[in-house]
Amino acid sequence: MKYKVFDSHLAEHVPSPRRRDRAYRRWIKPVLDVAVSLLLLPVVAVVAVLLVLVNPVFNRGPVFFIQPRMGRACRAFGAIKFRTMRPVARVTRRADDPLEQERITPLGRFLRRSRIDELPQVVNVLRGEMSLIGPRPDYFHHARRYVRSIPGYRRRHDVRPGISGLAQTDLGYVDCIEGTRQKVALDLRYVAEMSLRLDLYLFWRTLVTVVCRRGC
Repeated sequence: MKYKVFDSHLAEHVPSPRRRDRAYRRWIKPVLDVAVSLLLLPVVAVVAVLLVLVNPVFNRGPVFFIQPRMGRACRAFGAIKFRTMRPVARVTRRADDPLEQERITPLGRFLRRSRIDELPQVVNVLRGEMSLIGPRPDYFHHARRYVRSIPGYRRRHDVRPGISGLAQTDLGYVDCIEGTRQKVALDLRYVAEMSLRLDLYLFWRTLVTVVCRRGC
């Protein structure tokens, strides 16, 4: 079920969700999100305890990192992650700047490649701010620029953002405007085609990424 990235100028013409999938989107998906997140909470707790023990040596600083991200209806929320980068007073990276690789700690690099750093976002799911599968939320101040400059970017926020999504499994990490345009195109395809079958497929692809450590 590999998806091709379609041209960003088509982003505004993505069809509305199919009628047969509306029940899944409205009722089944939220219940599955909560159920799976509750099962993952003990895993988050165990990893947090381990990081408390090893962070002073390999990743000095706070265990958690909370960053404002753009969520459903373009509202800001605090996305929770295990910290992977050296702390700074303020974020200076612009929307089209590459990732600050020099700030990623050795332990942080492992957490990112295994996607373990995203695990605390199950708390965001339980709060109703995120879903397990959906468009990945961008840093809020970058997202405000994307809303103004990238066609269709606002529409990707018609649904709750996800811990993993179609753009993450089929495209991977992007750090430029053109890459973000391609990501938006895939996100809008997901918004239009959201279904149990597609979410299960993306959940499986995410597990493969975690096991094989193919994250950024």
